[in-house]
Amino acid sequence: MSQMMQWQPAFDLVPLVKAQARQCIVMRCGESDDGLLGALVDPFDDDVLIWAEAQADRPLHWHVCAPSDLHALLGRHELAARATDSIVQPGVDAVAAAGAGESLTLEGISEAASPVVQLVDSVLYDALKLCASDVHLEATLDGLAVKYRIDGVLDPVMQVTGVALAEQAISRLKVLAELDIAERRVPQDGSFRVVAQRREIDLRVSIMPSVHGEDAVIRVLDKQAMVTRHGRLNIESLGFAPAAAQALRTLVEAAYGMVLVTGPTGSGKTTTLYAALTEMHTGRDKIVTIEDPVEYQIPGILQIPVNDKKGLTFARGLRSILRHDPDKIMVGEIRDRETAEIAVQSALTGHLVLSTVHANSVFDVFGRFTHMGLDPYSLSSALNAIWAQRLMRINCSHCSEPCAPDLDVVRRCGVDPTSLAEFDFRRGKGCGECRGTGYRGRRAVAELLLMRDDIRELVLAKQPVRQIREAARASGTRTLFEAGLDLVSQGLTTLEEVRRVTLSA
Repeated sequence: MSQMMQWQPAFDLVPLVKAQARQCIVMRCGESDDGLLGALVDPFDDDVLIWAEAQADRPLHWHVCAPSDLHALLGRHELAARATDSIVQPGVDAVAAAGAGESLTLEGISEAASPVVQLVDSVLYDALKLCASDVHLEATLDGLAVKYRIDGVLDPVMQVTGVALAEQAISRLKVLAELDIAERRVPQDGSFRVVAQRREIDLRVSIMPSVHGEDAVIRVLDKQAMVTRHGRLNIESLGFAPAAAQALRTLVEAAYGMVLVTGPTGSGKTTTLYAALTEMHTGRDKIVTIEDPVEYQIPGILQIPVNDKKGLTFARGLRSILRHDPDKIMVGEIRDRETAEIAVQSALTGHLVLSTVHANSVFDVFGRFTHMGLDPYSLSSALNAIWAQRLMRINCSHCSEPCAPDLDVVRRCGVDPTSLAEFDFRRGKGCGECRGTGYRGRRAVAELLLMRDDIRELVLAKQPVRQIREAARASGTRTLFEAGLDLVSQGLTTLEEVRRVTLSA
């Protein structure tokens, strides 16, 4: 590492947070990009090598360094790098950037005069650094418990002692979200924006009264994270199995009909739709979306944010969208009968409609729409396919190792013990990279139900879900559980994780 002291980190190519997460760094000498070099801890990690060279857009001269040297180098540059976090992007006026929202930097947190401001800002800063999707502040008898949802699982991170400090922290969040700090008896919802990691990040705040005070949940909506994480967002970048990715690509190339994506909150439904929109967007079709909220902006596509306070609901917006002569429409979520009816009619009149609906499996969608009072004939005629998906944690690439299967878990999952030789059982033992969990990152798995004629006839006849499921299985539909087992056979996840995610599916 001593040979590299005259070189400077190229954080514009590989940001500091990404360098820390991937255990690598790209460096340049002077202002020129000629002769870029890279340093990493694990020279056999091909994923890091390929990823870093893709970020730099050229081959790199690679060096191997000790983990302690890399951490020390990144640590020396962290404060200076974070000091520029308030810049949204090059060329943006400084006053405009300052007005975009609260600026989260290490320098700003250390200079904050109030311990309450320091507490709230540091909690948010750490959550964004760890790529948490949600922050939970739970009131306890003697203070506040702070938890982050990382890779879909809650992770306790700290306990704040002192009831007064806990109440002031919740009040600070209310001020940021422009809520009523005097109201503590009813739930409140709001939002605010921060500028961190050189981009704007929206935070949605929900305050709920509890027996010990008030709880708060902050949902992180990073509109630029998908592009930062994937480079160019498309179906291929989502990580589905090749057969599933090709099936989804075929569905979004259809001229008309409806494709529904289903799954619980946080299962990646919106990301899948955005990837589909990106591939659909060729400039030759009019594409319009209505969303709540618009999480990622796609140039050239008309995107409409829902505004319930002003009367712009999904149903009203969708009805107006049809007057814009669209070819393809995305509805963020079908929540009620009116929206469902307009979406179905749009699909029946020559438009391709993509949407999401909350249901546990592809087969539960029919019951959901029946409960809304939708006509089964119209629904079955409009539907092209139903796509269900989940996100499974994958084994940490730094500490996973072969392991023996837990026969009790095998039995509870219904796996044939004679087929265990087909699986590559691995488990992460826990390290600093995965925060001791053994898992790092998630992979999407999918279940696809194509609306063939036999399925349509069963839906029209209002047959039990069991018969529809048997007909789908006979025609080749693979379940989420089977898709998860494929990941186990590749050594990417554990049987326990598959069971946790797909048990109710």
